[in-house]
Amino acid sequence: MVEIMGDIIQDVTVASLYKDLSHTLAGPLLKECTYPWDALPRIGGYIQELIYALNKSEYTEILEDVYVHNTATVYPTVQFAGPCIIGPETEVRQAAFIRGNALVGANCVVGNSTELKNVILFDNVQVPHYNYVGDSILGYKSHMGAGSITSNVKSDKTLVHVKSRQPEKSFDIATGLKKFGAMLGDRVEVGCNSVLNPGTVIGHDTNIYPLSPVRGYIPPESIYKTGGVIVAKN
Repeated sequence: MVEIMGDIIQDVTVASLYKDLSHTLAGPLLKECTYPWDALPRIGGYIQELIYALNKSEYTEILEDVYVHNTATVYPTVQFAGPCIIGPETEVRQAAFIRGNALVGANCVVGNSTELKNVILFDNVQVPHYNYVGDSILGYKSHMGAGSITSNVKSDKTLVHVKSRQPEKSFDIATGLKKFGAMLGDRVEVGCNSVLNPGTVIGHDTNIYPLSPVRGYIPPESIYKTGGVIVAKN
């Protein structure tokens, strides 16, 4: 049952999706937000604030406003634009394109030909093969399979709403945003070649079948099957 407190849909709040904000440098920013997508317009400015406060003995500025932790691995064919922070022990592989406003946590994998733009990746996130992730937040230990992407603009270019897919859990939240990809909770697994449509919110510990076109709110601890069928785990 979706829990509504006042006008707030609790299931899609920061507190519901991300149980431990210590797994990202964006913790203080997200604590100020009711819904995680409220942080999207603020990511670039927040990264600039973090850059100012970074321990410069631990990070190297490889381009203007692009800081990479000294323990991270970055392949020579990666293209960066700032502001951007790459965290400890993270690997950014061949031909990745980091377009700016990207806060990538510790022990992450940003894979070959993966593109990031206006994103927060918590620690231990993997986007390892041919992924596009834009205007999105990926929670702790979430993983996007090869070729899976976030679609961050509607085809009719109207503002994005977050909607429930289940009649018994009906809600419709106007975000006021034209660009909004997906909010992945902690430990979400997205199958290969899936498309997360604008305004997708996936609760923690949920699995998405490969080749899935996903939209709206998907509850935590669920399996999203072929044809959009959603079942609870176990």
